[in-house]
Amino acid sequence: MSQVKKGSRVKIFYTGRLKDGKIFETNVGGAPLEFSVGKGKVIKGFENGVIGMKMGEMKTVTIKPADGYGPKDPSLVWTVASAELPSGTVPEPGREVVFTRSDGVEVEGRIVKMEDDQVTVDGNHPLAGRNLTFEIKVVGVG
Repeated sequence: MSQVKKGSRVKIFYTGRLKDGKIFETNVGGAPLEFSVGKGKVIKGFENGVIGMKMGEMKTVTIKPADGYGPKDPSLVWTVASAELPSGTVPEPGREVVFTRSDGVEVEGRIVKMEDDQVTVDGNHPLAGRNLTFEIKVVGVG
């Protein structure tokens, strides 16, 4: 039975959980995720986690922020007046927003806090700065 190694094409089922046990993503019950190990199409910790696994094997891996979505970058959190939100945006926590800077560059983020007429927007990936635990089952190795 072949083991997963760099360059292997794998098919897996996975469930991702946060420290509190909350599931943030799963493909169980759907189609398996298929990727080539070492091509950088999934986060580094996920790729490293499947190396050495065999067909049908299950395991749990915990991924630190450096091998996941990176540390939370405070420079990607900013506060704007609610009047500066894009037209038609209802300011509520969790809402995705896209701003166009004066230089024409688009900046994306999520509203994380509202206080009076000020809105705090976070441009970090929602899973940045968090340890992620994945239950992984290999269902194909090629």
